Amino acid sequence: MLQTTPATAPVAIPHAEGVSNEEFRAAMSRLAAGVVLVTAHDPDDGPRGEDVGMTATAFMSVSLDPPLVLVSLRNDSRMDDLLAEQPLWAVSVLSESQRHIAGRFAMKGRVSDRLLFEDIPYTRGEVSGSLLVRGALATLECRTEQRVVAGDHTLVIARVLSAGLPSADGGPLTYFRGRYRQLD
Repeated sequence: MLQTTPATAPVAIPHAEGVSNEEFRAAMSRLAAGVVLVTAHDPDDGPRGEDVGMTATAFMSVSLDPPLVLVSLRNDSRMDDLLAEQPLWAVSVLSESQRHIAGRFAMKGRVSDRLLFEDIPYTRGEVSGSLLVRGALATLECRTEQRVVAGDHTLVIARVLSAGLPSADGGPLTYFRGRYRQLD
């Protein structure tokens, strides 16, 4: 939250705990993260359903036994709403050559997901029915086991039902200081 007075520039107002949104965002931008495309199939949307996608950087491994992963979703986003109803979903770990895919699914006010998937090569997961991006470094099909509301996001913990390594070419796409980057 910013507060302004007539004679001064905007001043960051900290939360009760002492950290403003801007300070927190700046500090967390220094943490490099891998970039994934989270996908799910909404069977209730139209005659054959619709595929939905979302770029995420808040994705991580949680457990080896059983194999669990976690993704953080903004509350009331389309993906959050869908995964509250649809337990099966997938993740494609994007390679450095797939920056355009990450940017496309991260846009605010974007066009329909159907159009966004139109020219992206993909296969459909056998377990989840979700789209898996061809050329991704890894793909995972998941089933939600737990949802935890955490502030303005929901943490979705899921069991990995299948894992694939469709491409060994290139390095990972990363996100650092507000930009997509490649490892050098």
